Amino acid sequence: MELFILFSSLITLAAFFSYLNVKFFRLPSGISLMLMGVIAALGVITVGYFSTGFTEIIREKLLLIDFSEFLLGILLSFLLFAGSLHVSIPDLRESSKSIISFATLGTLISTVAVGLALFYILPVFNQNVPLIYCLLFGALISPTDPIAVMGILKKANLSKKIETNIVGESLFNDGIGVVIFATLLKIAVVGTENFGIADIGMLFLHEAVGGILAGLVIGYVGYRLMKSIDHFQTEILISLAMVMGGYSLCHYLHVSGPLAMVVAGIMTGNRGKELAMSDITRDYLGKFWEVTDEVLNAILFMLIGLEIVVVVFEMNYLVIGIIMALVIIIARFLSLYFPSLLFRFKKSLGTKSMLVMTWGGLRGGISIALALSLPQSPYKNIIVSITFVIVIFSILIQGFTVEKLIKKIKP
Repeated sequence: MELFILFSSLITLAAFFSYLNVKFFRLPSGISLMLMGVIAALGVITVGYFSTGFTEIIREKLLLIDFSEFLLGILLSFLLFAGSLHVSIPDLRESSKSIISFATLGTLISTVAVGLALFYILPVFNQNVPLIYCLLFGALISPTDPIAVMGILKKANLSKKIETNIVGESLFNDGIGVVIFATLLKIAVVGTENFGIADIGMLFLHEAVGGILAGLVIGYVGYRLMKSIDHFQTEILISLAMVMGGYSLCHYLHVSGPLAMVVAGIMTGNRGKELAMSDITRDYLGKFWEVTDEVLNAILFMLIGLEIVVVVFEMNYLVIGIIMALVIIIARFLSLYFPSLLFRFKKSLGTKSMLVMTWGGLRGGISIALALSLPQSPYKNIIVSITFVIVIFSILIQGFTVEKLIKKIKP
């Protein structure tokens, strides 16, 4: 019952703040909800100075939700499927070279660059974290968050090519980033002496390729079932089963659930909509997943803001977080620039487009969830705290200004 009351409170707050935003502020929903969540959290902390018991009660309630499990185990499957329903296969095919190179090589470049930067910056603040944990931080913070990206770029007037690159890359590098994170975490836990290059390669292939294959199977089964009937209620139920049953199957098989949901969503949004659905089903299914996406996004962004209450911050962590936020922006540009040079599409994409992709590459709840999923160690607290600072900087600062940047440079 306590969990029900907590979620009821989150939904009520999200509805109230969404109303205020639509009525008065008209900001992108993700920005407004996170901003108001942060303000609410700061209010709780401020009240805590006068009444310690109040802050402890709020912290106790928020800790009822395992944020990492809640996002990675539940929300992520719905949000990735809903987001990928709108991705066009012809558009993806046209930008496939850049999307694949950014999502794979680009994520690896960013992981290493950010990890090394953190490793050398931390001693300046009398903090020492082993290189493997710094690389883990690089892996969890490097993927751009498709949930944040799609939520905030909805209002930006981007060209179709740039929008496809940003959304397509964020959907796929999310899955790749989770796989890299899982691989590095395995190394951190068992040690390099017990986990060689061959093991790393096999784990990566099993997670990534297995996830893509699972997504193809889930998408095809869903497509065949929808094609054999014409009953929009049942077809929506089938799409729910694809997400919940499919994601659970991926967890059981130890393959990448995020990649599977992206592939299944793209198949459903293209082949499924074109060949398996009537106009009525297409309309109802689209509206159902649009509303689902909005409601879950509202809960997620509100929760990210409020989670500040349960994180232990130190002034050093705040300063390191701001420095790393700037480092990550540089690493983000390099992770786009070098693959575009290597695979010779820099000219067709253009430097201005890469600048927009750099500033529009937002970090969000997935980075926080991965940081919180780290096993207990002396280094977890600093990684979690820095991650929170970077995510808040990314969504509030970059998210607020990305539309102005687009208008200014006109890519």
